[in-house]
Amino acid sequence: MIHKHTYKDFTWIDLESPDTQEVRKVMTEFDISPHIADELLVPSMKPHVDVRDKYMYLVLHFPALRRTHEAQEQEVDFIIGDKFLITTRYESIDTFHSFEKIFDVNATLEKDHLGDSAMEIFLTLTKRLYRSVEHEIDQVRNDLEDFEKEIFEGREREMVIALSRTGRDILNLKQSLDPHQDVWKSLDNAIIEFAGDDYKHRVRNIEDVYYRARKHVTRLWQTLTELRETNNSLLSTKQNEVMKIFTILAFVTFPLSLIASIFGMNTQQIPIVGSNNDFWIVMGLMAFATLLMFVYFRRKKWL
Repeated sequence: MIHKHTYKDFTWIDLESPDTQEVRKVMTEFDISPHIADELLVPSMKPHVDVRDKYMYLVLHFPALRRTHEAQEQEVDFIIGDKFLITTRYESIDTFHSFEKIFDVNATLEKDHLGDSAMEIFLTLTKRLYRSVEHEIDQVRNDLEDFEKEIFEGREREMVIALSRTGRDILNLKQSLDPHQDVWKSLDNAIIEFAGDDYKHRVRNIEDVYYRARKHVTRLWQTLTELRETNNSLLSTKQNEVMKIFTILAFVTFPLSLIASIFGMNTQQIPIVGSNNDFWIVMGLMAFATLLMFVYFRRKKWL
């Protein structure tokens, strides 16, 4: 699907899951290399930059966690020319929908809030995409805060699965953002050479947004690690307490079973058995043995 937006002599083409005919049409209109046009038809495995004489080709992957509650990436391809910008995506992205509305409003009112060059629009759109990543990070941070409360309210067992799922989200954020570092190193000088020194400050600003997002992801991972260790410690402590109780019960019932077995022996002469109140005497011995064991455990501070 082709979404075409124009402002003055600038054109923005947004391709959503394009087919061969749509890509060929754009390739012919803007004189795009057939090699790059082929890459627009299928998602790329890694982010990369390809600088040509008349345009730049850039591929970036952005994490998308909250929309589908699944760990996955959303790819965006950019072709930045002098008076045109071509973006390609393979699924619906909320940031694009909101940005298209803003762009059309600015074009209708003939305002230059977004700029009128391909590089201006590219930088503005990229910054908005990184802002959406920060929203993902904020949601994960809120989840971790909720998990911390749940852990100390005695829900350690349920938090094992919850922390594992959140760990998958953080790992997806990290794997998606880490390759961007090499891309921006390549773009740092390429954009300045392609569009001029006027964009140096803008590029640095977006790099700051990117590195801030990476730093937040690192902190999230550290927080998750601490919460996992705390949760595992509390869970182990609770399990040890249960095992201690079962062990104590085993030691308490051992003398009772021994006494019952002795007086249940099929012999001709058994002390106490056959005398008056023999049942209560045996029960008294069992109660005394149980009390003795509890006193011993208390002195050893096992209870």
